Amino acid sequence: MAITGAFAPTGTRPVRWYNYAAYGANDVLGAGSMAVISGWVLFFYTTFCGLEAWQAGLIFTVARVLDAIASPIIGHISDNMGNSWLGRKFGRRRFFILAAIPLLPSFAIMWIAGQGFWFYLVTYVLFELVYAMEIIPYETLAAEMGKDYKTKAKFAGIRILFAQASAILAGFLPAMLIESLGKDSADTFLYMGILFSILFMITAALLFLLSWERPPSEVAALRPPGEAKPSVGAAIKALYRNLFSTLRIRAFRLHLGMYLGGYISQDVFNAAFTFFVVFALAGSITVASSLLGTMYIVQFVAVLIAINLALRSSPSRAYQLAAISFAIGVVTLLVMWNMGVRSGDWLLWVPIIFAGLGRGALNYIPWATYNYMADVDEIVTGRRREGAFAGVMTFVRKLTQSAAVAGVTAIMSAGGFVSGAKVQSEGAILTLALVLGIGTIGMLIFGIFVSSRFRLNSATHDVLMTEIDRLKRGETGISVENRAIVEDLSGWRYDQLWGNNPVAAAAKR
Repeated sequence: MAITGAFAPTGTRPVRWYNYAAYGANDVLGAGSMAVISGWVLFFYTTFCGLEAWQAGLIFTVARVLDAIASPIIGHISDNMGNSWLGRKFGRRRFFILAAIPLLPSFAIMWIAGQGFWFYLVTYVLFELVYAMEIIPYETLAAEMGKDYKTKAKFAGIRILFAQASAILAGFLPAMLIESLGKDSADTFLYMGILFSILFMITAALLFLLSWERPPSEVAALRPPGEAKPSVGAAIKALYRNLFSTLRIRAFRLHLGMYLGGYISQDVFNAAFTFFVVFALAGSITVASSLLGTMYIVQFVAVLIAINLALRSSPSRAYQLAAISFAIGVVTLLVMWNMGVRSGDWLLWVPIIFAGLGRGALNYIPWATYNYMADVDEIVTGRRREGAFAGVMTFVRKLTQSAAVAGVTAIMSAGGFVSGAKVQSEGAILTLALVLGIGTIGMLIFGIFVSSRFRLNSATHDVLMTEIDRLKRGETGISVENRAIVEDLSGWRYDQLWGNNPVAAAAKR
C-alpha cells in the first residue's frame, strides 16, 4: 500500500506524474518572477517611475542583500522546523510554502507606476523576503521526495521546463498587453504583475497539496544518540558557521562555481539586453518583448536537449557545450550590431537562437546537479542538510546577482545613460555593448573552467550512494576505485568521512 500524507520514507512512496508536475509548476514563481524582474524591472523603474539607473540598481542591490541575509536563516530554520508542533503538523519545509501563499500578491504591488524611490525599495524588499520564504524550502523537496539519480533528474527537468514556460510568458506578455493598453501605458506592467501573482498562488497551493517530506523519525535517526535538539537561539547563533561549512564540500564548491558562471552571465545579459534592443538596435518594448519571448521558447527546447545530454553524457560536458552556444549568440549579436543590423532584420533571430540554446541548458544543469549535493554532504557529515545547502545557494546567488546588476547600472550611468530619454548618446550605447559582451562572456569562461573539474554524474553518484549505505550498515573496506571517487566528490580522505571531520563537528553545533 502506498504511504500517503505529508511524510513518507525516502524511496517508499511512488512519485506520480502529478507530483512531478506540481513540483515543477512551482518554478513559475521561482523562475517566472525572476524572468519578469530581470527582463523588465530596471526598464520599468527608469522609464515609468522617474528613477535614475543608479537608483534602480541600488533598489535591486539593497533588496538582494537583505534577502541574502534572510535566506540562510530560513534554510537553517526549516532544517530544524521538524522539532516544533507546526513542523510535525505541516512539514518542516511545507509549512513555509503554506504560509507564503497569501503573501504572494506582494509581487503585483511592485509594478504600481508613479511612486517614489522608497515605495519601490520597500515593495521590492517585501517580495524578495516572501519569495525566499517559499522558494528555499521548495528547493529541498526533490531531495526529500526522491532518492535515486534518475528521479532527482526528472524533478530538475520538469522544474526547468515549467521555468522556461513561465519565462516565455514573461517575454511575450508585455507585448500582448501593449496591444491592448498602448505602448506608453505603465499599466502594462501592473497587469502583468497581477496575472503572475495569481499564478504564483495557484502553483504554490498545488505544491503544498501534492508534495511530501521525509518523516521526522527518519530525519531524527541521522542525529547521533544523546545529541540535544538545537534551540532556536542556539540554531541562529551557529547559523553561519554551519552554513559555510557546506563550502568545504568539494562537489558543492564546484557546483556553486558552475551555477554562478551560468546564472551571472545571464544576469548581466538580461540587465543590458532590453536597453540594448531599444537604444542600440532602434527597437521598442514590443520588439524587446518578442525577442525575449522567442529566446525563452528556444530555451524550453534546449532544456529538453540538456536533460538527455546530461543523463547520457555528463553534466560538465553538457554545461560546456551550453556555455559555448550562449557565447556564440552574444558575439554574433554584437558583430551584427557593429555591421549595421537593426530592429526588424531577420538576421537578429540567429544570435537569439544560439543564446537561447545555451541559456536553457545553463538553467537546467546546475539545478540538476544541486539535487545531489546533500548526498555528498551526507557521506561527509552523516547528516541530511538540504535546507543549509538551499540557504547558502540563495545567499551566494543573491549577493553576486545584486553585485552584477549594481555593476551594470553603475557602468551605464558612468557611460552617459540618461533615464527617460528617447535616444541615448553613442557613448552610452557603446557602454551597453561592452557590458553585454565582456560581462557575459567573462562569466561563461569562468563557468567552463570550473566545470572541467566537476566529476559528479550518474555512475559516480551510484558509487556514492552505495558507500553511504555501506557506512550506515557499519561495513568497512572499500575498493581503490570507489575510494578515489568519493574522495574526489567530497574533498576529504576516506578515513575522515562519516563524521570524522570538522564539517561534521560544525553541523552538530
